[in-house]
Amino acid sequence: MSKQRTISVVVPVYNSEASLPPLIQRLEPVLKSASEDFEVILVNDGSRDRSWAVIQQLASQYGFIHGMTLMRNYGQHNALLAGIRRAQYEVIVTIDDDLQDPPEEIVKLLNKYDEGHDVVYGKPETEQHGLFRNLASQITKLALQGAIGAETARKVSAFRVFRADIRRSFANYMGPHVSIDVLLTWGATRFAAVPVRHEPRTLGPSNYTFRKLVRHAMNMMTGFSTLPLQFASIVGFLFTSFGVAILLYVVIRYLLQGTTAPGFPFLASIIAIFSGAQLFALGIIGEYLARMHFRMMDRPPYVVDVQTVAGKD
Repeated sequence: MSKQRTISVVVPVYNSEASLPPLIQRLEPVLKSASEDFEVILVNDGSRDRSWAVIQQLASQYGFIHGMTLMRNYGQHNALLAGIRRAQYEVIVTIDDDLQDPPEEIVKLLNKYDEGHDVVYGKPETEQHGLFRNLASQITKLALQGAIGAETARKVSAFRVFRADIRRSFANYMGPHVSIDVLLTWGATRFAAVPVRHEPRTLGPSNYTFRKLVRHAMNMMTGFSTLPLQFASIVGFLFTSFGVAILLYVVIRYLLQGTTAPGFPFLASIIAIFSGAQLFALGIIGEYLARMHFRMMDRPPYVVDVQTVAGKD
């Protein structure tokens, strides 16, 4: 593995005061062996514990650590975007703060990156999450398939290595809903993945709940893809075809037998089916209108509290 590179590691931090010191202790020797110069950017995403105090302490202890704190909790991908835009070096690594992705596995991603790829994901050999978290992860990847393509979506994880200059493709992005994986596809075409160890979580509960992951999946589908609208169109077409078939059935029955179809139950079921299809389509359109509303408000993806930036440049 070549050391002729400089690396920025971006870590979104949320209620992780206990895991940050061992994370930095394990990151330092890996980065020293893999690069000429490096930095670690710790982005405090509105933590409610002592995470920011720990970041400040680490920044005073290690010269390569830069800390930034956001004015409130914006979400993991928003915090990542803030750190990615702050990064100074040519290669960017993103890794979670919970030590489930071992820092030592960064070497595998860098070796694959050196083969000429734009983005390399660390794909867990076996995910050490609960049933609902794994299910939510699969829902998220299904949502990503519509936004970035099935082949790339299967490789996605929060453990990534990519070229820093890719961020130029989304330098002007200012929407409140952020998906780093979708944004990376705006400037990259060569994606790869390598299997990495995935360790059980030992320090506190996961901050990414089933509900949050499903909400993130919905944001990706309606914020970066027209697939839901296309699906609504298909549903509308199918129910229209069904309605035409019912009409033909009623007309033909009357012409052949001189009687109409049985009354109220039949009519009520047809009305319920069509009303449900219409409400479903209106709900999807409403989601898109909401996204447009938020974009028109110019809500930023994050706001940095610039008065509390630690570290040494």
